[in-house]
Amino acid sequence: MSQNSKIEWTDMVWNPLRGCSRVSQGCTHCYAERVAMRFSGAGQPYHKLVQMTSQGPKWTGKVRTVPEALAAPFGWAKPRRVFVNSMSDLFHESVPFEFIASVFAVMSVTTRHTYQVLTKRPERMVEFFKWVKDGEGVFDDDAISSRMPKDIPWVPHHHNTRRGGYDNCGPGFPYENVWLGVSVEDQRAADERIPLLLKVPAAVHFLSVEPMLGPVDLERPMPGPDLDQGSGAKICQPWYIQSGIDWVICGGESGPGARPMHPDWARDLRDQCAEAKVPFFFKQFGEWAPGENCGGPLKRTEQVAHWFGDQWCFSTLTPSGSVGMHYDDEPTVYRVGKRTAGRHLDGRTHDEFPEAK
Repeated sequence: MSQNSKIEWTDMVWNPLRGCSRVSQGCTHCYAERVAMRFSGAGQPYHKLVQMTSQGPKWTGKVRTVPEALAAPFGWAKPRRVFVNSMSDLFHESVPFEFIASVFAVMSVTTRHTYQVLTKRPERMVEFFKWVKDGEGVFDDDAISSRMPKDIPWVPHHHNTRRGGYDNCGPGFPYENVWLGVSVEDQRAADERIPLLLKVPAAVHFLSVEPMLGPVDLERPMPGPDLDQGSGAKICQPWYIQSGIDWVICGGESGPGARPMHPDWARDLRDQCAEAKVPFFFKQFGEWAPGENCGGPLKRTEQVAHWFGDQWCFSTLTPSGSVGMHYDDEPTVYRVGKRTAGRHLDGRTHDEFPEAK
């Protein structure tokens, strides 16, 4: 339900939900499906939530809430960054708004922690906050208490004190310790999800451009009316990255079947962030990397990917007959594995984090 994490931009994961379903190309090689498959036998946590198919593990579409997991953050004395639902999506269409509200309630009183909530369903996130706004008493003490399992150490907001071991935040949005983000694997996902993300209240709005499957231009105008109704003059709409994006994570895909990320896509995103003074975090190249990240002469057969026009072309390169050939020769990227590919972009790491507004 919760555990320390090897994900570079967080400290631990907290999973009050299990199960999910695919919604876009970024889900094709979902790492969570592979993890869940290992624990999908009868009596195990992901039983009937994932199944093996001819293309590998795949979510069944069923989602299971884990109410007993709501207590976990109360027991973490040391402040930490917490990735919420690494094995699901808090805003999955099958999750009742009442349960989502319970998760937010826990986050609201454990403010020593910073919660990072990432979704591919920002339209439902918008619906949730509208439900909160329209629903009288959704976050009243009695309403919250009635939704909490009996073993949750819940104390109504007006009784919360540091002396009692709680960090009092209260039910008002945005919470200072809750960051809300969307996964953006390509330009289409960016255009669909970023405008919705920026409609919800958050201390930090962030993007996870991982797996990066194509270039992403954040220096394009937000959708909206382009004429002033009074004068008829054109209005200059602010760019995505000028409209409230506080942090950008970028990374290539890893694992079986991983698709390459062109280094120039990551460089361009980095430069956009630098120009807009938005913190940029480069998580990984993934399975594929440019020659400068591989090092030395070829020692074994390698799969190579060249970018031609708008698609990848794959081939195999071997040292035989290519004496002295190095990784920095003609091919675009090589499949060398996540560990060798590393986290360096143009010779350095990028580990920038935002500050809450």
